[in-house]
Amino acid sequence: MKEKLQQIRERALQEIHESKELGRLNEVRDNILGKKGELTSVLRGMKDVAPEDRPKVGQWVNETRAAIEEVLEEKIKKFQEEELQRKYKSEKIDVTMPAKQAVKGNLHPITQVRNQLIDIFGSMGFEIYEGSEIETDYYNFTALNTPQDHPARDMQDTFYLSPEFLLRTQTSAGQIHVMEAKKPPIKIISPGKVFRSDDDATHSPMFSQMEGLVVDKGISLCDLKGMLDVFVKKIFGENTTTRLRPSYFPFTEPSVEVDVSCFQCGGKGCKLCKGTGWIEVLGAGVVNKKVLEGCDIDTDVYSGFAFGIGIERIAMLKYGINNIKLLFESDLRVLDQIDDN
Repeated sequence: MKEKLQQIRERALQEIHESKELGRLNEVRDNILGKKGELTSVLRGMKDVAPEDRPKVGQWVNETRAAIEEVLEEKIKKFQEEELQRKYKSEKIDVTMPAKQAVKGNLHPITQVRNQLIDIFGSMGFEIYEGSEIETDYYNFTALNTPQDHPARDMQDTFYLSPEFLLRTQTSAGQIHVMEAKKPPIKIISPGKVFRSDDDATHSPMFSQMEGLVVDKGISLCDLKGMLDVFVKKIFGENTTTRLRPSYFPFTEPSVEVDVSCFQCGGKGCKLCKGTGWIEVLGAGVVNKKVLEGCDIDTDVYSGFAFGIGIERIAMLKYGINNIKLLFESDLRVLDQIDDN
Protein backbone atom coordinates (compact mmCIF):
# COMPACT_ATOMS: atom_id res chain seq x y z
CA MET A 1 0.00 0.00 0.00
CA LYS A 2 2.84 2.35 0.88
CA GLU A 3 4.47 1.73 -2.49
CA LYS A 4 1.20 2.45 -4.31
CA LEU A 5 0.77 5.70 -2.44
CA GLN A 6 4.37 6.63 -3.30
CA GLN A 7 3.66 6.06 -6.99
CA ILE A 8 0.50 8.19 -6.84
CA ARG A 9 2.49 10.96 -5.12
CA GLU A 10 5.36 10.93 -7.62
CA ARG A 11 3.04 10.84 -10.62
CA ALA A 12 0.90 13.69 -9.23
CA LEU A 13 3.97 15.84 -8.48
CA GLN A 14 5.33 15.16 -11.97
CA GLU A 15 2.04 16.15 -13.62
CA ILE A 16 1.86 19.29 -11.47
CA HIS A 17 5.40 20.21 -12.47
CA GLU A 18 4.67 19.71 -16.17
CA SER A 19 1.38 21.69 -16.09
CA LYS A 20 1.54 24.91 -18.12
CA GLU A 21 -1.84 26.42 -17.24
CA LEU A 22 -4.36 26.65 -14.45
CA GLY A 23 -6.86 24.47 -16.28
CA ARG A 24 -4.40 21.57 -16.38
CA LEU A 25 -3.78 21.87 -12.63
CA ASN A 26 -7.49 21.57 -11.99
CA GLU A 27 -7.54 18.37 -14.04
CA VAL A 28 -4.68 16.93 -11.91
CA ARG A 29 -6.57 17.87 -8.72
CA ASP A 30 -9.69 16.05 -9.93
CA ASN A 31 -7.77 12.97 -11.12
CA ILE A 32 -5.88 12.56 -7.82
CA LEU A 33 -7.90 14.25 -5.09
CA GLY A 34 -11.40 14.41 -6.56
CA LYS A 35 -14.35 12.25 -5.58
CA LYS A 36 -13.36 9.73 -8.24
CA GLY A 37 -9.61 10.37 -7.91
CA GLU A 38 -6.91 7.80 -7.24
CA LEU A 39 -6.29 8.85 -3.66
CA THR A 40 -10.00 8.75 -2.88
CA SER A 41 -10.13 5.23 -4.31
CA VAL A 42 -7.41 4.18 -1.87
CA LEU A 43 -9.44 5.52 1.04
CA ARG A 44 -12.45 3.56 -0.14
CA GLY A 45 -10.29 0.40 -0.07
CA MET A 46 -9.47 0.83 3.61
CA LYS A 47 -12.17 -1.72 4.42
CA ASP A 48 -9.92 -4.39 2.97
CA VAL A 49 -6.98 -3.39 5.18
CA ALA A 50 -6.45 -5.28 8.43
CA PRO A 51 -7.82 -3.33 11.37
CA GLU A 52 -4.45 -3.12 13.05
CA ASP A 53 -2.87 -1.59 9.88
CA ARG A 54 -5.57 0.98 9.18
CA PRO A 55 -4.08 3.77 11.38
CA LYS A 56 -0.74 3.46 9.64
CA VAL A 57 -2.26 3.36 6.15
CA GLY A 58 -4.50 6.31 7.02
CA GLN A 59 -1.42 8.27 8.07
CA TRP A 60 0.33 7.47 4.75
CA VAL A 61 -2.75 8.58 2.78
CA ASN A 62 -2.95 11.88 4.71
CA GLU A 63 0.77 12.55 4.24
CA THR A 64 0.45 11.87 0.52
CA ARG A 65 -2.59 14.17 0.21
CA ALA A 66 -0.87 16.93 2.18
CA ALA A 67 2.29 16.71 0.04
CA ILE A 68 0.31 16.82 -3.21
CA GLU A 69 -1.96 19.67 -2.00
CA GLU A 70 1.03 21.74 -0.84
CA VAL A 71 2.77 21.57 -4.22
CA LEU A 72 -0.54 21.99 -6.04
CA GLU A 73 -1.48 25.16 -4.12
CA GLU A 74 1.97 26.67 -4.69
CA LYS A 75 1.67 26.08 -8.44
CA ILE A 76 -1.90 27.46 -8.52
CA LYS A 77 -0.79 30.62 -6.66
CA LYS A 78 2.06 31.01 -9.12
CA PHE A 79 -0.26 30.78 -12.11
CA GLN A 80 -2.74 33.17 -10.49
CA GLU A 81 0.01 35.69 -9.82
CA GLU A 82 1.26 35.44 -13.38
CA GLU A 83 -2.29 35.95 -14.67
CA LEU A 84 -2.71 38.98 -12.43
CA GLN A 85 0.52 40.48 -13.69
CA ARG A 86 -0.56 39.95 -17.30
CA LYS A 87 -3.84 41.68 -16.50
CA TYR A 88 -2.05 44.59 -14.84
CA LYS A 89 0.24 44.91 -17.83
CA SER A 90 -2.63 44.88 -20.34
CA GLU A 91 -4.57 47.48 -18.32
CA LYS A 92 -1.58 49.68 -17.62
CA ILE A 93 -2.07 53.36 -18.41
CA ASP A 94 0.89 55.36 -19.59
CA VAL A 95 0.21 58.77 -18.06
CA THR A 96 3.03 60.25 -20.16
CA MET A 97 1.21 59.53 -23.43
CA PRO A 98 -0.65 62.44 -25.05
CA ALA A 99 -4.40 62.34 -24.49
CA LYS A 100 -6.73 61.44 -27.31
CA GLN A 101 -8.14 64.52 -28.97
CA ALA A 102 -11.88 64.85 -28.40
CA VAL A 103 -13.73 66.03 -31.47
CA LYS A 104 -15.35 69.39 -30.75
CA GLY A 105 -18.83 69.79 -32.15
CA ASN A 106 -20.34 73.06 -33.26
CA LEU A 107 -23.71 74.38 -34.32
CA HIS A 108 -24.93 74.02 -37.91
CA PRO A 109 -24.21 77.12 -40.07
CA ILE A 110 -27.94 77.83 -40.43
CA THR A 111 -28.38 77.70 -36.66
CA GLN A 112 -25.33 79.92 -36.18
CA VAL A 113 -26.67 82.55 -38.58
CA ARG A 114 -30.18 82.32 -37.10
CA ASN A 115 -28.76 82.93 -33.62
CA GLN A 116 -26.67 85.83 -34.89
CA LEU A 117 -29.71 87.46 -36.51
CA ILE A 118 -31.77 87.01 -33.35
CA ASP A 119 -28.98 88.60 -31.28
CA ILE A 120 -28.62 91.52 -33.69
CA PHE A 121 -32.31 92.35 -33.90
CA GLY A 122 -32.81 91.56 -30.23
CA SER A 123 -30.24 94.26 -29.43
CA MET A 124 -32.45 96.67 -31.43
CA GLY A 125 -35.48 95.83 -29.31
CA PHE A 126 -37.22 93.29 -31.57
CA GLU A 127 -39.32 90.56 -29.97
CA ILE A 128 -39.52 87.02 -31.39
CA TYR A 129 -42.70 85.49 -32.78
CA GLU A 130 -42.70 81.95 -34.16
CA GLY A 131 -45.72 81.08 -36.25
CA SER A 132 -47.11 77.80 -37.55
CA GLU A 133 -45.59 76.05 -40.56
CA ILE A 134 -49.09 75.04 -41.69
CA GLU A 135 -51.06 78.14 -42.62
CA THR A 136 -54.40 78.99 -44.15
CA ASP A 137 -54.65 80.51 -47.59
CA TYR A 138 -56.01 83.65 -45.94
CA TYR A 139 -52.98 84.36 -43.72
CA ASN A 140 -50.39 83.26 -46.28
CA PHE A 141 -51.86 85.19 -49.22
CA THR A 142 -55.17 87.05 -48.90
CA ALA A 143 -54.36 89.04 -45.76
CA LEU A 144 -51.02 89.98 -47.33
CA ASN A 145 -52.79 91.63 -50.28
CA THR A 146 -51.99 88.81 -52.72
CA PRO A 147 -54.63 88.66 -55.49
CA GLN A 148 -56.16 85.34 -56.50
CA ASP A 149 -54.39 85.43 -59.87
CA HIS A 150 -50.94 86.19 -58.42
CA PRO A 151 -48.20 83.72 -59.60
CA ALA A 152 -47.33 82.90 -55.98
CA ARG A 153 -50.63 81.05 -55.73
CA ASP A 154 -49.69 78.70 -58.54
CA MET A 155 -49.48 75.05 -57.50
CA GLN A 156 -45.95 74.91 -58.91
CA ASP A 157 -44.79 77.35 -56.21
CA THR A 158 -46.91 76.39 -53.22
CA PHE A 159 -47.43 73.09 -51.43
CA TYR A 160 -51.18 72.91 -50.82
CA LEU A 161 -52.50 70.45 -48.26
CA SER A 162 -56.12 71.24 -49.14
CA PRO A 163 -57.95 74.14 -50.82
CA GLU A 164 -57.73 75.99 -47.50
CA PHE A 165 -54.50 74.84 -45.88
CA LEU A 166 -50.90 74.93 -47.16
CA LEU A 167 -47.27 74.86 -46.06
CA ARG A 168 -46.41 78.50 -45.57
CA THR A 169 -44.35 80.02 -48.37
CA GLN A 170 -43.15 82.93 -46.25
CA THR A 171 -42.87 83.88 -42.59
CA SER A 172 -44.70 87.10 -43.53
CA ALA A 173 -47.89 85.30 -42.52
CA GLY A 174 -46.76 85.76 -38.94
CA GLN A 175 -47.08 89.54 -39.13
CA ILE A 176 -50.85 89.25 -39.70
CA HIS A 177 -51.27 87.09 -36.59
CA VAL A 178 -49.25 89.59 -34.56
CA MET A 179 -51.13 92.66 -35.84
CA GLU A 180 -54.47 90.97 -35.15
CA ALA A 181 -53.47 90.12 -31.58
CA LYS A 182 -51.48 93.21 -30.66
CA LYS A 183 -51.92 96.90 -31.30
CA PRO A 184 -49.00 99.21 -32.18
CA PRO A 185 -46.27 99.83 -31.35
CA ILE A 186 -45.12 96.49 -32.83
CA LYS A 187 -41.52 95.41 -33.32
CA ILE A 188 -41.06 91.70 -34.04
CA ILE A 189 -38.99 89.20 -35.97
CA SER A 190 -40.46 85.86 -37.00
CA PRO A 191 -37.87 83.14 -37.84
CA GLY A 192 -38.90 79.74 -39.16
CA LYS A 193 -39.04 77.17 -41.95
CA VAL A 194 -40.88 77.96 -45.18
CA PHE A 195 -41.69 75.77 -48.17
CA ARG A 196 -41.76 76.37 -51.92
CA SER A 197 -41.72 74.07 -54.93
CA ASP A 198 -38.29 75.23 -56.06
CA ASP A 199 -35.01 73.34 -56.30
CA ASP A 200 -31.62 74.33 -57.76
CA ALA A 201 -28.12 75.31 -56.59
CA THR A 202 -29.40 78.38 -54.74
CA HIS A 203 -32.95 77.26 -53.85
CA SER A 204 -34.41 74.46 -51.75
CA PRO A 205 -38.00 73.21 -51.34
CA MET A 206 -37.54 73.90 -47.62
CA PHE A 207 -35.48 76.77 -46.26
CA SER A 208 -35.29 79.17 -43.34
CA GLN A 209 -36.56 82.72 -43.39
CA MET A 210 -36.81 85.58 -40.93
CA GLU A 211 -39.58 88.13 -41.26
CA GLY A 212 -39.24 91.49 -39.56
CA LEU A 213 -42.06 93.96 -38.84
CA VAL A 214 -42.16 97.40 -37.25
CA VAL A 215 -45.43 99.34 -36.88
CA ASP A 216 -45.55 102.66 -35.04
CA LYS A 217 -46.27 106.32 -35.53
CA GLY A 218 -44.25 108.06 -38.23
CA ILE A 219 -42.41 104.98 -39.56
CA SER A 220 -40.93 105.58 -43.01
CA LEU A 221 -38.55 104.06 -45.56
CA CYS A 222 -35.75 106.05 -43.90
CA ASP A 223 -36.24 104.09 -40.68
CA LEU A 224 -35.97 100.86 -42.69
CA LYS A 225 -32.75 102.04 -44.35
CA GLY A 226 -31.21 103.05 -41.02
CA MET A 227 -32.10 99.73 -39.42
CA LEU A 228 -30.67 97.78 -42.38
CA ASP A 229 -27.42 99.76 -42.25
CA VAL A 230 -26.90 98.67 -38.64
CA PHE A 231 -27.84 95.09 -39.47
CA VAL A 232 -25.41 94.59 -42.40
CA LYS A 233 -22.49 96.13 -40.49
CA LYS A 234 -23.01 93.66 -37.66
CA ILE A 235 -23.43 90.60 -39.88
CA PHE A 236 -20.95 91.36 -42.71
CA GLY A 237 -18.53 93.89 -41.22
CA GLU A 238 -18.26 97.58 -40.32
CA ASN A 239 -17.36 98.70 -43.86
CA THR A 240 -20.54 97.23 -45.40
CA THR A 241 -23.18 99.64 -46.74
CA THR A 242 -26.64 99.20 -48.26
CA ARG A 243 -28.55 100.44 -51.26
CA LEU A 244 -32.25 100.11 -52.06
CA ARG A 245 -33.62 99.26 -55.52
CA PRO A 246 -37.31 99.55 -56.46
CA SER A 247 -39.16 96.25 -56.52
CA TYR A 248 -42.65 94.84 -56.04
CA PHE A 249 -44.24 92.83 -53.23
CA PRO A 250 -48.03 92.81 -52.78
CA PHE A 251 -47.82 93.47 -49.03
CA THR A 252 -45.45 96.48 -49.16
CA GLU A 253 -45.66 99.79 -50.99
CA PRO A 254 -43.14 101.06 -51.85
CA SER A 255 -41.14 97.81 -52.09
CA VAL A 256 -37.37 97.50 -52.38
CA GLU A 257 -34.65 94.95 -53.00
CA VAL A 258 -31.77 95.49 -50.57
CA ASP A 259 -28.18 95.18 -51.77
CA VAL A 260 -25.01 95.29 -49.67
CA SER A 261 -21.59 96.43 -50.80
CA CYS A 262 -19.45 93.37 -51.50
CA PHE A 263 -17.67 92.49 -48.27
CA GLN A 264 -15.15 90.33 -50.16
CA CYS A 265 -13.77 92.91 -52.59
CA GLY A 266 -14.92 96.10 -50.86
CA GLY A 267 -17.10 97.07 -53.82
CA LYS A 268 -14.32 96.87 -56.42
CA GLY A 269 -15.90 93.95 -58.28
CA CYS A 270 -15.18 90.23 -57.93
CA LYS A 271 -16.63 86.80 -58.66
CA LEU A 272 -18.88 86.90 -55.59
CA CYS A 273 -20.58 90.15 -56.60
CA LYS A 274 -20.32 89.29 -60.33
CA GLY A 275 -18.20 92.38 -60.92
CA THR A 276 -20.89 94.83 -59.77
CA GLY A 277 -19.59 95.55 -56.27
CA TRP A 278 -23.07 94.82 -54.84
CA ILE A 279 -24.85 91.68 -53.55
CA GLU A 280 -28.60 91.28 -53.19
CA VAL A 281 -29.49 90.03 -49.69
CA LEU A 282 -33.18 90.60 -48.93
CA GLY A 283 -36.52 92.18 -49.83
CA ALA A 284 -38.30 94.85 -47.82
CA GLY A 285 -40.64 97.81 -47.98
CA VAL A 286 -43.21 99.99 -46.26
CA VAL A 287 -46.21 97.94 -45.13
CA ASN A 288 -49.09 98.31 -47.59
CA LYS A 289 -51.98 100.30 -46.10
CA LYS A 290 -54.41 97.56 -47.16
CA VAL A 291 -52.54 95.08 -44.99
CA LEU A 292 -52.67 97.39 -41.96
CA GLU A 293 -56.34 98.21 -42.50
CA GLY A 294 -57.17 94.51 -42.78
CA CYS A 295 -55.83 94.16 -39.21
CA ASP A 296 -57.87 97.17 -37.98
CA ILE A 297 -54.85 99.46 -37.68
CA ASP A 298 -55.54 103.15 -38.35
CA THR A 299 -53.29 104.09 -41.29
CA ASP A 300 -53.81 107.80 -40.59
CA VAL A 301 -51.94 107.29 -37.34
CA TYR A 302 -49.65 104.33 -37.89
CA SER A 303 -47.32 103.10 -40.59
CA GLY A 304 -44.65 100.43 -40.70
CA PHE A 305 -41.97 98.57 -42.58
CA ALA A 306 -41.34 94.87 -43.15
CA PHE A 307 -38.42 92.82 -44.42
CA GLY A 308 -37.74 89.19 -45.20
CA ILE A 309 -34.30 87.57 -44.84
CA GLY A 310 -33.33 84.19 -46.30
CA ILE A 311 -31.16 82.67 -43.58
CA GLU A 312 -29.55 80.15 -45.96
CA ARG A 313 -28.67 82.98 -48.34
CA ILE A 314 -26.94 84.92 -45.56
CA ALA A 315 -25.06 81.77 -44.51
CA MET A 316 -23.99 81.02 -48.09
CA LEU A 317 -22.71 84.56 -48.60
CA LYS A 318 -21.00 84.82 -45.23
CA TYR A 319 -19.24 81.44 -45.37
CA GLY A 320 -18.59 81.20 -49.12
CA ILE A 321 -20.93 78.26 -49.80
CA ASN A 322 -21.85 78.04 -53.49
CA ASN A 323 -24.50 75.30 -53.32
CA ILE A 324 -27.39 75.37 -50.86
CA LYS A 325 -27.50 71.55 -50.81
CA LEU A 326 -24.23 71.52 -48.86
CA LEU A 327 -26.17 73.00 -45.96
CA PHE A 328 -28.53 70.02 -45.86
CA GLU A 329 -26.11 67.11 -46.45
CA SER A 330 -24.42 67.30 -43.01
CA ASP A 331 -20.99 66.82 -44.60
CA LEU A 332 -18.56 67.24 -41.70
CA ARG A 333 -15.86 68.45 -44.07
CA VAL A 334 -18.06 71.48 -44.72
CA LEU A 335 -19.51 71.92 -41.24
CA ASP A 336 -16.15 71.68 -39.44
CA GLN A 337 -14.91 74.73 -41.34
CA ILE A 338 -17.68 76.95 -40.02
CA ASP A 339 -17.72 77.93 -36.36
CA ASP A 340 -18.44 81.50 -35.29
CA ASN A 341 -19.22 80.53 -31.70
